[in-house]
Amino acid sequence: MSHLVIYPVLLPLFAGVVLLLGAGWPLAWQRAVGLTAAAALVPLSLLLLGTTLDGGYGVYALGDWPSPFAIVLVADRLSATLVALTSVLALFALLHASRGTDTEGRHFHALFQFQLFGVEGAFLTGDLFNLFVFFEVLLIASYTLLLHGGGRVRTRAAVHYVVLNLVGSSLFLIAAGVLYGVAGTLNLAELAVRVAALPPEDVGLARAGGLLLLVVFGLKAALLPFHLWLPATYAGAAAPVAALFAIMTKVGVYAIVRVFNLVFGSAAGSLAGLGEAWLWPLALATVVVGAIGALGSRSLRRLVAYLVVVSVGTLLAGVALGSGAALAASLFYLVHSTLVTGGLFLLADVIGRRRGHASDSLVPGAPFPRPLVPGVLFLLLAVGMAGLPPLGGFLGKLLLLQAAVSSPRAPWLFTVVLGAGILSLVALGRAGSTLFWRRSEPPEQEAVARERPGALAPVVALASGALLFVVLAGPVAELTRATAAQLAEPAGFVDAVLGPRSGERLR
Repeated sequence: MSHLVIYPVLLPLFAGVVLLLGAGWPLAWQRAVGLTAAAALVPLSLLLLGTTLDGGYGVYALGDWPSPFAIVLVADRLSATLVALTSVLALFALLHASRGTDTEGRHFHALFQFQLFGVEGAFLTGDLFNLFVFFEVLLIASYTLLLHGGGRVRTRAAVHYVVLNLVGSSLFLIAAGVLYGVAGTLNLAELAVRVAALPPEDVGLARAGGLLLLVVFGLKAALLPFHLWLPATYAGAAAPVAALFAIMTKVGVYAIVRVFNLVFGSAAGSLAGLGEAWLWPLALATVVVGAIGALGSRSLRRLVAYLVVVSVGTLLAGVALGSGAALAASLFYLVHSTLVTGGLFLLADVIGRRRGHASDSLVPGAPFPRPLVPGVLFLLLAVGMAGLPPLGGFLGKLLLLQAAVSSPRAPWLFTVVLGAGILSLVALGRAGSTLFWRRSEPPEQEAVARERPGALAPVVALASGALLFVVLAGPVAELTRATAAQLAEPAGFVDAVLGPRSGERLR
């Protein structure tokens, strides 16, 4: 049993506890603890990812209880990749916050660590109930982080966000109770084995529980029609919080991929492919609605928030296609879109500060001071987000379209993805020209608050990561293909958790 699997969960938990106990410490000390923990999390998560590249599984059973009785954490290529991605994004978001955002409210650094604890735990848990627990941890932390800094806009967004997610949590508990009632377990590996062997009289209840889970995960991922909470929430949150939230919708996407490949995969008998008939049209509709919302946005942050909705729909369209190549393309696109989205949220904050009272609103304002570096970064990130060559957004969409060529769904996917790309490009182009070139009439002269040195460093780092992603596109694509192949063989996951040959029924 490798202890490495639990370290990315324990580190932010302990850091959060220390920061709560040291709530009266000077802010510089709190920053030091938070940044040290976030920086240490990156090599830990990369080391964990390295242990899974050969296709093996890292399994950690708390208390060394045997499965399915233990609380189990499981690391494979998919979960380890997302843990590493979260760690990298969190480090640069926290660096940005430490330049002033963390002074706007209390307990920012402790809450940030607890948010990380919830996200990393959700990616690594091997138990449906503990997935619910980690969901609740990250949601509780995100409620408070969303309110960080106060204000009517954030309070309104937080109320909307809290109400919808409380409904989702209630449905999650009902779904878990239904599945436990028919299968007698919530351990994902054991659940996969038992669902595949359910008697006919229990199949209807299991189907109901599975579809309820799809609703819950769709809400977490902001899948239409459950997307309404996302634009206001992400646009209203402080920039580093919104940047970290960029990975939060991916928790919902991950849960759909994990549960519906493992528990309701090809070996689940009459429950195989559960939810696919719903996921495909909803994913395409999510892309369309997100693109239209981006086109109609009146601020850069809201524009980026709607582009998150577009990316979620694109990812789930690849998942709904049901092929290994499409799933691999979606995973490729997931990594790139998360880095670019996080960078855009941080850049929107820098742009808003430089524009004074106009902030990031898409209206003419005073002459933009020192526009070269922010303009180049905006161009780079916008190209990546719109899916133009040569960046990873283009490569991810290209791989997805190639995977769909032989599918009867190809015309729909090509039309929606390419059409949304054009609308996104128009929205981003209009935003860039307004923010950097258009001036108010008569020209305003406004004193802009002086920035701290290095304000753009986290944005530069994330944009550089997007460029590095292109350089390493070959190895990353190979990793995503191997990850998709591993997901298509749920027996390996079951054997790793329950013991050799436990997944024989799934082969």
